[in-house]
Formats: sequence, structure tokens, C-alpha cells
Amino acid sequence: MSNDLSELLKELQIQNPDELFKDIPESIRTSLLGLPRGMDEDEVRRLAGEYAGMNKTVNQQHSFLGFGLYNHYVPAAISNIINRNEFLTSYTPYQAEISQGIMQALFEYQSMIGELLDMDAVNSSMYDVSTSLGEAARMAKSITGKDVFIVPKYMSRNKRAVLDNYAKGADIKIKEVEFDERGMIDLTSLEKMVDDNTSGVYAEYPNMFGIIDTNVPKIKGIIGDERIFVAGVNPISLGVLAPPGKFGADIAIGEGQVLGLGLNFGGPVVGVFGTKEEFIRKMPGKIMGMTKDHNGKMAFSMILQTREQHIRRERAVTNMTSNQALMAVAAAVYLSLLGDSGLRKIGEVNMGRTRELMDVVREFGPFLPYESSPVFNEFLIRLNESKTYVNRIAKKYNLNPGYVLGKEYGFTDRNQVNIITNVTERNTNDDFNAYREFLREVA
Repeated sequence: MSNDLSELLKELQIQNPDELFKDIPESIRTSLLGLPRGMDEDEVRRLAGEYAGMNKTVNQQHSFLGFGLYNHYVPAAISNIINRNEFLTSYTPYQAEISQGIMQALFEYQSMIGELLDMDAVNSSMYDVSTSLGEAARMAKSITGKDVFIVPKYMSRNKRAVLDNYAKGADIKIKEVEFDERGMIDLTSLEKMVDDNTSGVYAEYPNMFGIIDTNVPKIKGIIGDERIFVAGVNPISLGVLAPPGKFGADIAIGEGQVLGLGLNFGGPVVGVFGTKEEFIRKMPGKIMGMTKDHNGKMAFSMILQTREQHIRRERAVTNMTSNQALMAVAAAVYLSLLGDSGLRKIGEVNMGRTRELMDVVREFGPFLPYESSPVFNEFLIRLNESKTYVNRIAKKYNLNPGYVLGKEYGFTDRNQVNIITNVTERNTNDDFNAYREFLREVA
């Protein structure tokens, strides 16, 4: 074996197997994770299972964790439908003429999401909301020929990281607009920032703090028709909130995970992307259309393919070569099951339960920095304690109080903990009681 290794190293022109990994920075390399050398496969599996058992799922905790991925109830019918072979194995309709089933399912997805967003056209999905945002920024530049894209100061770092990557490749400059004292976009600051170089503005509704930003519907009036307004929405909130098309959005994006996908260990998810009719040719991805075949019967076809595999590279608007077809089908099934009234009820329950938990928080102190602002199903709690202490008390009550904002969001005070707390229809009175006992100790 040693001779074989020596010959292999010689052939590869390296001295040590570790040289194969020299391109990976030391700071992100992993060790053996506590595993002794020489363990066989069965022993490793058993030990890995013990490690995995140390984790707790949202069903094993009183969980109020959201901040991008949300613990909504997923009807059993969804998994039964999307696990059918005709959906599960139909990755994407490359041979469109023989993929009528998946194309119809995606057409139905587009139709329902279009109605939900009040947008003229919706593509057959993106990877996630982050890639939707990146493509929206690229699209804004392509439409306007301008290169400055304005985003909120406070937004998910995941979205911002992907956006920055898109911006770097497309020569887009990203600028941040401040928030006002209510936790909303500062319209005065925005008005001063918008100039002849501005391609578009992105704003979220609800925003990172869960606030239903009542300034967002005023943005289109500030930036005018010569710039692109991109609205980021939580699709499940649109059962109770006005759709982005109603307040002038040129592009609407969102994370479709809330539409029946579950948590899925963080993925896969589905990015929602819709736009006005005049911008369809600039939109990434695929669009499925309904037509008739030569016998006059209903048929479906792929009517827009804007990636480089289908047309000349210099004319392509995206290099995305896939979609989240199965996840889009799941979202379509979810919306079909709920209908208008069901989606409205889900929204009302989420908002009502969130207000209930905010009332619990008010029992113990002024911990709500944006107390007067309307929220959907998330809100910010600010505790004047150390993170270590807060974590210890939360663990005592088997509680995950939410997502703790760190220095990446500008929160650097070690004696203060800022938590984005999420409430969905799945949170119970027992969960609320655990939160109450937690606050009783940290207040």
C-alpha cells in the first residue's frame, strides 16, 4: 500500500496528500470532528448518530426561530402528490413536447403566484429568494442602463452576500438606505440618494424586523417610472396584505419556502419571481405557456428560455440552468389546498398569535424597540443581558427564543441581546408559557 501511495504522489507531483487541499484556507478546514483514526464505517455511522442526537428539532423545543425559514404546517397531501414519480423524477422539461404533466403543473404555479403578487408574469421558479434578488438587480441594470442599486440597511446577510456576488460580476454598485425610528425605510434619506445613476430600489414588506413597512407603497412615487422598484414579500402574508403589484412594484420577489415546503433542513427551497409584462424579455428563467395542439386540444409549451444554452451567449439574460420544479409544484399544491379564504385565515392567525406573544413580552418590560409598528409574524426583542446568560436561561426552559442578531448587523453591545422572534400558526400556548417563564428570569 505504501508503494502504491508513493507512486500516486509521484504521479501527482506532490509530496503529501495534504497538498491536495492547499487551496482550501486553513481557517475553514475541518478536523476529524473528534473521531479517532481507524474507525470502520459502521462505527463512524453509530458515532455520527450519537452526535446528531444532540441536536433538537423545532418539534423538540418551544421554538420561535424564523428569520428566513419558517415552521408553518405542511398538509400531508403535499408530500403524497410531489412524491409521485411523474413529479419527483421530472427535474425540468428539457424535452418540452413530451413533458406535458410537469409543464401544466408549473403553468398552474405561475398562474397562482402571478395572482398572489398581482404581477403580469411569473417564471417557473428560482433557486431561492437570494438568487431572485441578485437577478432582480441585474435585471434593473439591464432595463435602465444604470448601475446603482439601493437596498435596505437591514436585510438578511444571506441575501446581501448573494446580491454582492451578482453585483460584482455585473458591475453594479450597491448602496444602503437607512431606517427611520419606526424600523421602516427612511423616505427622506431615500429621496436624497436617488439620482441619475440609480437603476432601482429594493425594499421588503414585511422587512427584516417583521415590520409591515407602510413606507414601501410610497417608493415608486419617489423613484419614478425611469427606475425599477423591486419589492420583497413574504408570500404567505399576501392573504392579508396588499400584493406588490398594487403599489407599483416592477419586480416582485419572495421566498416560497412558506408555501408548503417545510423546513427541509434549510433546503431545498424555491425563489419566487414576477414582473410586469413589458419586462418579460429581461426576466430570468423559464415561462410555461398554454396553447392548443394541431387537434385543437389544450397543450403546454415552454415560451421563454433566456439562458445561454438556448440562445446566443451575448443575448442571454441569465446563466441559471435549472429551476426548483418540484418545490414549485409543492407551492402550487399548497395554494390549491388553501384557496383564498385559507390563505387569509393563515395570515390572520399568524398576526393574531404574534400580537399575543408581544403582549406577553410587554408584561415584563420595554423590550420592543419598534412597539408601535405593525408586524406580520416576526418582531424584534431587545434584552439588556449578555448572550451567554440569555442562552443559559433559554436552555433551562427548552426554548429557542428566535434568531439573535450579531455584529454582522451592527449589533455589537455585549450586554444587549437583539432577537428576531417568529410566531406561526404552529406555536402553542405551552410555547407561550415557556417564553413567559424565560422572560421572567431575564427581565
